[in-house]
Amino acid sequence: MDDLDQKILSALAVDSSTSVSRLARRFKVARSTVQARLEKMETNGTIAGYTIKLGDVILARRVRATVLIECEARTTASVVVKLKAIPEVVMVATATGRVDLIAELACESTEEIDTTLEQISAISSVHDIESLIHLSTKFDRSI
Repeated sequence: MDDLDQKILSALAVDSSTSVSRLARRFKVARSTVQARLEKMETNGTIAGYTIKLGDVILARRVRATVLIECEARTTASVVVKLKAIPEVVMVATATGRVDLIAELACESTEEIDTTLEQISAISSVHDIESLIHLSTKFDRSI
């Protein structure tokens, strides 16, 4: 299983109804590439009945972080569009209080988190970010 397979699985774990076309656009590959990867994972049992089985190996390789994002006034919608284009950003929510947005990252390494944080910081209307790296998960009802 390579990096693309893991990204496809992560995306489907967040939203299993994501279309093949949307996955292809998100990961900048041909639709036929995504379809072939899905068929291979269905054949080898990684995906069974459109339920993803995330084993310890895949879960151990995912490094997660929460990012608190402060934006310029009235630019939240455009920042969300730009965040949606970053594959490692798996969730974005609006917030009340001192930050405008909360994003969740799922990456393969801390280096990839660092690169993703640089991409977020480079968005023109983002004033400040604060990252919180997840260490150990005590429980997660979403899995």
